[in-house]
Amino acid sequence: MDNTPAVNTSLWQRLYQRIDRLYNGDSRHARQFRWSLLVFDGITILYFVVASFYHHTDQLHVIEEAIGIAYLVEFSARLFISRQRLRDIFHPAGLADLIVIASLLAPSLVENFAFLRVIRALRLLRSYHMIRNLRRQSAFVRLHEDVIFSVVNLLVFIFVITAVVYVTQVGDNPAIGDYFDALYFTVATLTTTGFGDITLVGTGGHILAVLIMIFGISLFLRLVQTIFRPGKVRYECKTCGLNRHDPDAVHCKHCGAVLHITTEGAD
Repeated sequence: MDNTPAVNTSLWQRLYQRIDRLYNGDSRHARQFRWSLLVFDGITILYFVVASFYHHTDQLHVIEEAIGIAYLVEFSARLFISRQRLRDIFHPAGLADLIVIASLLAPSLVENFAFLRVIRALRLLRSYHMIRNLRRQSAFVRLHEDVIFSVVNLLVFIFVITAVVYVTQVGDNPAIGDYFDALYFTVATLTTTGFGDITLVGTGGHILAVLIMIFGISLFLRLVQTIFRPGKVRYECKTCGLNRHDPDAVHCKHCGAVLHITTEGAD
């Protein structure tokens, strides 16, 4: 009697369980794995910024293809253990992952469609999912979750806007020769500093500058305020379960129970 199908099924089940434990488990190995994914994302985002200085260098294609393969393996592993694969594929973060992978594995796409460089910055969207996973295992993440998410929101916003400025202006605007020129202009505009040494050219550039200034007054300043002056801290009341309190709260506003929120002491 041939037991090959049963053996294959058992192998798939063991593989599924092993990958699931890495992404969703609470073991030390699983926690180290998830932290390593965050570090890897940060390193590759930094690479995308540095590579903008040398985007015409053919040798970088090998590095980008290696990163693309690593992204593809990681994305396939997440999809393998997913219970709602279609939802995960068509989720904004999933679609961003697929476009990033395509742009890395097919470098000619980036040369023909420069806007794909903007999408690479969206790899930071993966950080949202990873932070939610890390929340279960880290008291620091639970306590400062709002601040951490605000920092991620701010980084995503700045990276995307900078990428849009870079892609639309490089080659046409002599003042923007690399990513850091675009980053300098973006931050100066978002903070309403506006030194005036770099300006966007063309009608499209002027419209983009107006949009950046509008967002700078609203979203950017709001995110910065949330980072440095968070309105609430997350701490679950043991009695009623309320999990948002004032930073200096001693009693729960809902049930009056004594809270033991970790603080850095009085000013």
